[in-house]
Amino acid sequence: MSRAGGVGITNAVNVGIAVQADWENREFISNLSLNVLRLFEFLTQFEATTKSKLANLNEKLNTLERHLELLEVQVSTASANPSLFN
Repeated sequence: MSRAGGVGITNAVNVGIAVQADWENREFISNLSLNVLRLFEFLTQFEATTKSKLANLNEKLNTLERHLELLEVQVSTASANPSLFN
């Protein structure tokens, strides 16, 4: 009879160990999932911010290109007509 009692305790201990391991695994998976979610949110925000900054930079470059084209026309006109400076 003591032998059966020992087996019951061993099974209870094994079940307790299994439950503890299960909780630890669930906690690990939960932490991992949370960190993946945070990383995804960061990357999404980073992408949006980067796109916005690139669009702003593109606008500024377009404006500079238009100014440069205007200056090139003015210089070529002035070079072709030096009498404009007299």
